[in-house]
Amino acid sequence: MAPDAPSRRPADLLFRGGRVFTATGTEPLPAAVAVRGGRILAVGDERELHEQLTGPTTEVIDLDGGLLAPGFQDAHVHPVIAGVQLLRCDLSEQRGVDGYLATVAAYAAEHPEAEWICGGGWSMDAFPDGIPTRAMLDAVVPHRPVLLTNRDGHGAWVNTRALEVARVDRRTADPADGRIEREPDGTPIGTLQEGAMDLVARHVPVATPAQARAGLLAAQRYLFSLGVTAWQDAMIGSFPGNPDNYPVYLDAARDGSLEARVVGALWWDRRRGPEQIPELVERRLHGRIGRFNATTVKIMQDGIAENFTASMLEPYLDACGCATANSGLSFVEPAVLRTAVPQLDALGFQLHFHALGDRAVREVLDALELARSLNGANDNRHHLAHLQVVHPDDVKRFAELGAAANIQALWAAHEPQMDELTIPFLGPERAALQYPFGDLVRAGARLVAGSDWSVSSPNPLWGIHVAVNRRAVDANADRQPFYPEQALTLAQAFTAYTAGSAWANHLDTETGTVEPGKCADLVVLDRDPFAGPAEEIGSAKVRMTFVDGRPVHVATS
Repeated sequence: MAPDAPSRRPADLLFRGGRVFTATGTEPLPAAVAVRGGRILAVGDERELHEQLTGPTTEVIDLDGGLLAPGFQDAHVHPVIAGVQLLRCDLSEQRGVDGYLATVAAYAAEHPEAEWICGGGWSMDAFPDGIPTRAMLDAVVPHRPVLLTNRDGHGAWVNTRALEVARVDRRTADPADGRIEREPDGTPIGTLQEGAMDLVARHVPVATPAQARAGLLAAQRYLFSLGVTAWQDAMIGSFPGNPDNYPVYLDAARDGSLEARVVGALWWDRRRGPEQIPELVERRLHGRIGRFNATTVKIMQDGIAENFTASMLEPYLDACGCATANSGLSFVEPAVLRTAVPQLDALGFQLHFHALGDRAVREVLDALELARSLNGANDNRHHLAHLQVVHPDDVKRFAELGAAANIQALWAAHEPQMDELTIPFLGPERAALQYPFGDLVRAGARLVAGSDWSVSSPNPLWGIHVAVNRRAVDANADRQPFYPEQALTLAQAFTAYTAGSAWANHLDTETGTVEPGKCADLVVLDRDPFAGPAEEIGSAKVRMTFVDGRPVHVATS
């Protein structure tokens, strides 16, 4: 697009020397992009824009053969919790039991003042049957309580002292929404699943508001370094060990330290029912400040497949391949869901669901179908996150109901947790229904994308790599792709992480694409993934990130 006469004043920025993925088509354009006043002024011929819109104050940024794209948006992430974890005992960079225990021991030695040793990031596949023991932690921290959540946030590893403080022993019953893993005589072994975590976590000192704010700002810096300029925080509320992140965001939005655009998903307390809706309305009323908007409600419908709490239509299998009596947990009773969802929809809330198993997906879609029949179609933009197993009969319902599929693409790959702790207990037929991204697209569903960080890396380029290749970024060449018929094209994956998530965040009129008039929320990559082999997508790195045309990250090397 050539600029019109009034717009021929010099641009503030001119990006040239590479291609531009606008997220409005399927291929990058050989174009330049001009920015003025924090907005995209023009997208067009490089020579023409350079001649017409550069002046003494214009900063010309050479893409050097790289790619300019809209800033990535994460539609399902937990930055405050992840940021606080970064500042605590962070196990996410380790990959085995020895590394975990060495990190715990070092952290405890460096923090003799800490009443509890808290943190997380361990992976289930590092332990036999996915279950770490209290004895392992006792060997390195015997006298202070330890609680470490796993990388998906659905389980906790505790030592004996933590169980003693919480008075959890062989006589303690499992809560309705969780499970205490036990030794043969019933003594807790040291792993707590789902709601059982609260038995110990309620005794953990809560992070201070200052620590939570530091966590948010650390997370923001990290996300900017990965090209993420906006996100939806999928858990706004107070949780064991963490203060309510609602005022943390509000304070940061008021003083301008929150530079990203953030939608807050207000937590639905699954122990309560529709009587909490007036409280959510009140929180939304006061939760719109600056770049933060608490306009969504998050409902967690089920757990995860690895610990057999994902809600399934058919029972899990045992190690011998026989059906068990367990088909997972529906954390919100379907009857309550069918009451609450239409009410929230009528009040204009966006609904953001954790729905991982096929029964949870169906229960949520049934509730959304009822809401639409009662309230009519609207622009609330509800979305279902995770979608590990979707029954084929339900795939087409996403488009029919206008519900978006919120994918965490990084998980759609063969890895030990998938191959050892999931597929054997689903069975081959049901395992083949996992992460059906391709089927959803072919059925007309809108894809949006997120990371679920701190559950997994928030690097969008790694997620895009897996969405296209159905292999992990570091997978060997001989590793089989994970149901490759469900792969996305590179354009589809990029669009999900940009324009798709911008739509889910109600930010699409201002961001998500590279078009004149849009906010200059942009990312510069060191290479053009569209020009190289698909196997190298995950090797791309972010050189620069811009919000409103202002650099918020510049790589140092």
